Amino acid sequence: MTWHTARFAIDLTRPRVMAIVNVTPDSFSDGGQWPTPAQALARCEQALREGADILDIGGESSRPGSPPVPLADELARVVPVVREAVKLGVPVSVDTYKAEVMRAVLDLGADIVNDIWGLRQPGALDAVTAHPSCGVCLMHMHGEPRTMQVAPMAGDAVPQVRAFLQARSVALQAAGVDAVRIAWDPGIGFGKTVEQNFSLLARQGELLADGFALLVGWSRKSSLGAVTGEAVGDRLAASVAAAILAVEKGARIVRVHDVKDTVSALKVWSAMQAARAGWPGIGQSGS
Repeated sequence: MTWHTARFAIDLTRPRVMAIVNVTPDSFSDGGQWPTPAQALARCEQALREGADILDIGGESSRPGSPPVPLADELARVVPVVREAVKLGVPVSVDTYKAEVMRAVLDLGADIVNDIWGLRQPGALDAVTAHPSCGVCLMHMHGEPRTMQVAPMAGDAVPQVRAFLQARSVALQAAGVDAVRIAWDPGIGFGKTVEQNFSLLARQGELLADGFALLVGWSRKSSLGAVTGEAVGDRLAASVAAAILAVEKGARIVRVHDVKDTVSALKVWSAMQAARAGWPGIGQSGS
């Protein structure tokens, strides 16, 4: 499987690590750590040294209860970082739902639009379809960030998430975006209960049947805290475990804060896969 993006065809025959680079003052676990473009770019470079395959830059927090960020503020946070990040030789994703931000970062050379709203905000679908080749990640979110955990979705989450992502993919393809440019994200923690989040992990295979690459973000999420009793800063082991379980169940991209530890864990998983398959892949970089 290959995820086609603006500048890169990302080979998904091995799982890929997407590094979270939040240029926000208020993200739920790392807000304010990289407040200047120079610091954010240094974080990008560090993530690449640690083994990240993709950079995901975001200028607006989507933590539960977070308010919208004015367009001018998001552009001021994101644009200077993207302008330099696209020179680092790896795919650059931008986490945004605003059409104006999408157009600005795509004009700068960004490769992927990662939209928590699934291109449902005004102009977002047009911004992506106007680009000849950018990748797009469609995420499922119930409600919106300010209220999504106040009134989470009801019932069986898996068929609801799948139906939503199918519908958004149909809309994209009808507008001329090839399926190989589209990835799905079930939106762990976005308007879902702890039980629903873990049902999406346990039954993740049901989201693979449509043939789209699956991108999953469990890193430091509150559901991990609910089952471990750990605070956000203590969820490293739980986050890595969830990422490996997601990969084992078919996810091809994991979106993480803790790049080095996730990469190391994936090397162990890959060595097991190599031994299972009976080929000499153990010890090879990236295998």
